[in-house]
Amino acid sequence: MALSKLEKRIRIKRRVRGKISGSADLPRLSVYKSNKEIYAQLINDKDGKTLASASSREKGVDANGTKSEVSAAVGKAIAAKALAAGIETIVFDRNGFVYHGRVKALADGAREGGLKF
Repeated sequence: MALSKLEKRIRIKRRVRGKISGSADLPRLSVYKSNKEIYAQLINDKDGKTLASASSREKGVDANGTKSEVSAAVGKAIAAKALAAGIETIVFDRNGFVYHGRVKALADGAREGGLKF
């Protein structure tokens, strides 16, 4: 029997997470997207703490335009919060999603905001 889309994504997510991990010096930027919203978190996996987060639901994020434009705005917002917390370099975790469209737009927005990965 074939795997569903969700089962395939979870399988890919496990494979990726086996290779990358976040720390206080090099946190992991985790991305989650639903049909309507997009979320990003900077995570320190060693302590199990979220250092910063941003989403398309926040008031500070411009939620007008296409979903890709909103994703780029979320990327810039997470970059601003990371730089305020003293974080410049991160590890990107696409969370099993394909790296194009909204996920790529968020990553490009974070790079424009000053993050390196």
